[in-house]
Amino acid sequence: MVATPIGNLGDLSPRALAALQTADLVVCEDTRVTGNLLRHHGISRRLLAYHEHNAAKVRPQILAALAVGQAVALASDAGTPLVSDPGYKLVRAAIEAGAVVHAVPGPSAALAALVVSGLPTDRFMVAGFLPNKATARQKAIAELQAVPATLVLFEAAPRLAACLADLAHVLGARPAAVARELTKRFEEVRRGTLGELAAAYAASGPPRGELVIVVGPPDKTAALDLDEAALDAALLAALATGSPAAAAAELAAATGRPRRELYRRALDLKAARAASRDRA
Repeated sequence: MVATPIGNLGDLSPRALAALQTADLVVCEDTRVTGNLLRHHGISRRLLAYHEHNAAKVRPQILAALAVGQAVALASDAGTPLVSDPGYKLVRAAIEAGAVVHAVPGPSAALAALVVSGLPTDRFMVAGFLPNKATARQKAIAELQAVPATLVLFEAAPRLAACLADLAHVLGARPAAVARELTKRFEEVRRGTLGELAAAYAASGPPRGELVIVVGPPDKTAALDLDEAALDAALLAALATGSPAAAAAELAAATGRPRRELYRRALDLKAARAASRDRA
């Protein structure tokens, strides 16, 4: 099985084109979009829609095709698959079933936005879409507040100004960029502080197209003032990728709190999380 982005008509790499030409089954988000692309290149293949609304139902059909030796290509409408879509569940299931999985890289909105933002690229976190409701969105932003890395977020155009305003409210005057329609004809990047960008889009109205927000990391010289709930959320986020000691060191640097105190709290949180999993 191969995972490949299809991009705009005519924008396929030779490897992506070969993957589609040799596939027995092409799995895609929208059969109309991918169908147009295949016709443009003179390719006729069986198409199967696979997206967040039908993934659980369709996945067994795809695994059945793999089981009998068919070559399956997973195509994305806009950029590299598996980011903010159910593709990773298909890849995981295919691996568990013993299938060989190949990636055919192509345009990635997250990486393209990070590169053109002018913000630090040595450490970054793709946080995906934030919640739609303001209260839940602000809570999610608070959980990201202490992450010592550039943040990459996706957002729908109608919610862009409100999202930027919430980011500014929680994170302060961090540098940021909003990238629109990346790698396409009407590509545009706006840069400024979160507050400046929120005001600009509130005045101009929602832009058109696909959007990525890139937010600079916290200022290492300014200690973060987190309440207990936000501190626990930040520790849990750090524990997801590191040890209690590493999480404590990370938060100590960001908040100015004693490392020993944070280490004890990280151990407690890790134990509570393990106990919760055992009960489940």
